[in-house]
Amino acid sequence: MSKIAEVKVLVETGKSKKVAAAVQEALDAGEKAQDILDAMIASMGVVGDKFSSGEIFVPEMLIAAKAMSKGVEVLKPVMSGDVSNSLGTCIIGTVAGDLHDIGKNLVTMMIESAGFDMVDLGVDVPAVRFVEAVKENDNVVLVACSGLLTTTMPALKEAVQTVKAALPDMKVLVGGAPVTQAYADEIGADGYASDAGSAAVKAKELVA
Repeated sequence: MSKIAEVKVLVETGKSKKVAAAVQEALDAGEKAQDILDAMIASMGVVGDKFSSGEIFVPEMLIAAKAMSKGVEVLKPVMSGDVSNSLGTCIIGTVAGDLHDIGKNLVTMMIESAGFDMVDLGVDVPAVRFVEAVKENDNVVLVACSGLLTTTMPALKEAVQTVKAALPDMKVLVGGAPVTQAYADEIGADGYASDAGSAAVKAKELVA
């Protein structure tokens, strides 16, 4: 098995204690940092698909994401000179009136593992705060808004429309238990994702 293939398997199976050493071995063997990162991103894509289809659940997904982050820590110093490896910055938050963060945290890890720099605003985020965060951070290409309660769907609508009014070209991704593709279309979002795995895929599509 090649070193990169080994890294992929370790990420997919969530072997966080072994990933860092395997990534270092792959680098020592002459593999390019970007190729190793791409392999880990592909692994998290597989994990996301398994999560979407119900083969695995939140704990397994968190374990795989932790393993990936251990690998990324080894790559960061090597890749810091190469600015082109980031797809841009994504601002994420749970909308005003909603205190749920497990889903948002999963989505944050998955979008980060797809190659974005993440700025997490936390929960109960007022609509205008998303706009401020875009202005405060460099190279923001995506805003992701999460709403987990039916009662906070109006706040999700407000968040999307506030961002779009202030920043017409900004891509906005929405998701959460009560949210549907139809609702995302209705409120003017650019993308909708039903779970963390598809959020990472959609995020890349929106900024491609």
